[in-house]
Amino acid sequence: MRVFVTGASGFIGSAVVPELLAAGHEVVGLARSDTAAAALEGAGAQIQRGSLDDPDSLRAGAAASDGVIHLAFKHDFSDFAGALRSDQGAIAALGEALAGTGRPLVIASGILGAAPGQVVTEQDVADPAVNPRAGSAAQTLALAGQGVRPSVVRLSPTVHDLGDPGFIRTLVEVARRRGASAYIGDGQNRWPAVHRQDAARLFRLALEAAPAGAVLHGVAEEGIATRDIAQAIGRHLGLPVVSVAPEDAPAHFGWLGHFFGVDAPASNRWTRETLAWEPTHRPLMDDLERGDYFRP
Repeated sequence: MRVFVTGASGFIGSAVVPELLAAGHEVVGLARSDTAAAALEGAGAQIQRGSLDDPDSLRAGAAASDGVIHLAFKHDFSDFAGALRSDQGAIAALGEALAGTGRPLVIASGILGAAPGQVVTEQDVADPAVNPRAGSAAQTLALAGQGVRPSVVRLSPTVHDLGDPGFIRTLVEVARRRGASAYIGDGQNRWPAVHRQDAARLFRLALEAAPAGAVLHGVAEEGIATRDIAQAIGRHLGLPVVSVAPEDAPAHFGWLGHFFGVDAPASNRWTRETLAWEPTHRPLMDDLERGDYFRP
């Protein structure tokens, strides 16, 4: 297949591209900058210049493809509403180009907030009031009625590997700045996790074989207590491990305080059974013990 990938030079995309190429697919990556274009060319991908705010480039890339994987998202928490509008505009452009073709569109979404307080399954419908990106997921799944084969990969909050710029890296930076590694309340709330390489394989399998309208879980570990994560960070940094009251979490953690106290265990059973996907890479705590997260 000729696959158009947005976010192809990002943390997850840079694993998805070689996964697709190794399986015999041709990859065209959306590149907003010369740096991104050079990285994609070095990985063996072709280039489509453009951005999420350039619907013509998105339509052109999708129209010339046999399928699309949409990974790009503006992780700007100072204007999250704007990021959501940009994402939904991009999905609309991609869907317009794919309408009536039966070709796949796979997007990345998140598990946090999908069904607070219970083990989330693929059949649970996320509430946009709790999970803001649920609107983009619903928009994508609705394209099944327009002759597209859409699917949504809901990712764990921790997609971990060397070079991870996400939540765990932020927790390490907060601990360094505060002089203590913290968890919220009793720290028994759980976060699922998945290794980046396992997530990349899931995106490929979804592109190739996910049923129209499928919601898939990029989850290798159902739930890890946030206190255990904080303890590992404290041990490696030589810092005390402390509890922060829920009402003090935003002041301590900044924007991450909204997420770190969420209890979000998630199942991957239906995903594994449907796509024969079996995570095989290191679990999160092993990645923490390797020490990569604690190097500058």
